[in-house]
Amino acid sequence: MGHLDGQIAIITGAGTGIGREAALMFAEEGAHLVLAGRRVDPLNAVAEIIKSKGGTAVARSVDLENGDSAAELGTWTLEEYGQVDVLVNNAGHSSRVRSIRYVGPEEWDSVFRVNVEGVYRLTQSVVGSMIQRGQGTVITTSSYAALHPGLLGGSPYSAAKAASFNMMRGINAELNAKGIRACTILPAEVDTPILNNRPLNPDAAARATMMMPEDVASAILLCATLPVRTVIEEIVMSPTQPRDRTLDMDAAAKAGS
Repeated sequence: MGHLDGQIAIITGAGTGIGREAALMFAEEGAHLVLAGRRVDPLNAVAEIIKSKGGTAVARSVDLENGDSAAELGTWTLEEYGQVDVLVNNAGHSSRVRSIRYVGPEEWDSVFRVNVEGVYRLTQSVVGSMIQRGQGTVITTSSYAALHPGLLGGSPYSAAKAASFNMMRGINAELNAKGIRACTILPAEVDTPILNNRPLNPDAAARATMMMPEDVASAILLCATLPVRTVIEEIVMSPTQPRDRTLDMDAAAKAGS
């Protein structure tokens, strides 16, 4: 018996990185998974791994930069399965230009559409059903940049991730009494594909100092599998060993100038 036997879980950004590892862990615990993201091929690959091990997963191609599409994902899942027990808002997007001096409005808005509007619209689409059932878990992958903003994460990303963090805090303030719990994961550097969008793409030596996707996925799983009487409001994670980020910061300061 797994801790998530029979539960319906949506995981966004499930094709790669943290979302992929979380999906595999959730499947091991018996969850029925809706894997969502922009590119369907990686999602299908994860679904096939899960099915090959006797699990249940379906891939859904969704543009989470489009609020209507994000909301439709939740609506579709409820129509298909009748419930959503766990929502993992994991999909993220960062800007190439990091400095508030140079980032343009289109890039700024794009970061907010994925990291804030997409999270808001998808969460809103399922939370009413959770309230009716008297329980549900919403887990959002924010960022260490929400707590410690700067050039490494970038101005738009730091601001957007702070917004999603406070969205989850608001859910707890409003809906804990109705059985809804919201958990925010705030990781520092993780070796995932989102790093490829940095002005200076970290090399192998830099990535070797970082956390791995499965580290963060383990924290997500913990939030989902604790008894419903318990909520982990936030988990802040960072690599044990610091690294010299001087070159990263210099590149971020100049990008877009």
